[in-house]
Amino acid sequence: MTTAPQPLLRSALFVPAANARALEKSAGLRPDALIFDLEDSAAEEEKGAARERLRAHLAGLPRRSASDPIRVVRINPLTMSCGTEDLLMACAVRADAVLLPKAESPVALAEADVALQHCDAPPALALWAMMETPMGVLRAGAIAGAALSRPLGALVIGPNDLVLAAGLALSPGRPELMPWIGPVLVAGHAHGVPVLDGVFNDLADAAGFAAECAQGRRFGFAGKTLIHPAQIAPADAAFGPSTGEIADAEAIVAAFADPAHQGRGVIRLGTRMVERLHLIQAEALLARAALIQSRKD
Repeated sequence: MTTAPQPLLRSALFVPAANARALEKSAGLRPDALIFDLEDSAAEEEKGAARERLRAHLAGLPRRSASDPIRVVRINPLTMSCGTEDLLMACAVRADAVLLPKAESPVALAEADVALQHCDAPPALALWAMMETPMGVLRAGAIAGAALSRPLGALVIGPNDLVLAAGLALSPGRPELMPWIGPVLVAGHAHGVPVLDGVFNDLADAAGFAAECAQGRRFGFAGKTLIHPAQIAPADAAFGPSTGEIADAEAIVAAFADPAHQGRGVIRLGTRMVERLHLIQAEALLARAALIQSRKD
């Protein structure tokens, strides 16, 4: 038995659509996903111009290849007229996904799904959901399990909004945020939806960013959202298997393939006892490593 690897979402860079230079620069970047932002990064009076700038940018890009970043558009809430216009634009330029801000119920996802159907969006155009309010966290299971006509591509933690809403004061290692992150991770894994860790705000603290990426990997996040291109390479490294992990996985697969171990559920490997669940993990890790390598070739 093998486990199919999840799509690569190690690094998802936010690109402010209101910033023409950032849009231009993004075309030469290669994170796993580019999240073109029409919400927080655009002031009220520039949202329309930001949308049209993004429309022109995305329409001018060549057709996306399998090795190119996933193109995601974070729209404004559909309760706002500009949110509806954002959605129509994302559909028109064939974005790969639409990221809904402040998702608080499966109803919000269903409404966006219906709207996309009405504008003839392809079924492969995924919905992503920002998990950044207490109500969204409380309903994480229902959101992750929403019945939609298209994929729910990711749940994205919004730590800054959660900190504000809950009145948190974070200390190193952000233990105060863990009760808010945990339910989203459980919901995502229960329904097979990748969960992305939130942004790290201090661009001068490379060690802090690396530590938070390593923590996110241990917690089971698929990757991390980013605010600067300099964070892409460290995030990719942190959320991809290391050389040591690949070697260990290969050893586990080889051990179970040994005819002497045929049909056995538990075998000894060095000083460890490994089970078939470890074989499943090893095969998934090697499949992910192969997918990462294919992006480089």
